Amino acid sequence: MKYLLLIIIAIAGIIAGRYFARREKECVGGEGEQEGLIFEQSREKVENKEKILEFLKSNDRITNNEVEGLLGVSDSTATRYLDELEKEGKIKQIGTVGHAVFYLLT
Repeated sequence: MKYLLLIIIAIAGIIAGRYFARREKECVGGEGEQEGLIFEQSREKVENKEKILEFLKSNDRITNNEVEGLLGVSDSTATRYLDELEKEGKIKQIGTVGHAVFYLLT
């Protein structure tokens, strides 16, 4: 009788474990959805950096605040985009700190 009770409890545990694992996977999303999200974010990043370069082609310079307004992103995201473009050799930073900093096409 004790063994039968242990077997029933074990089966119930396995069923409950599978249920919660499936439920968590549905909430988080499958790997395909995550890969799609990463691809979408990567595409958006490339597009935003292109918008910065297009702005610079028609204007002399751009500041971090202008990038924030142009793209609707946070200060840190604007800084990251500008840093990446600078590391890629596409723009050049003029100034070091504060409101005097701006960027030019190279």
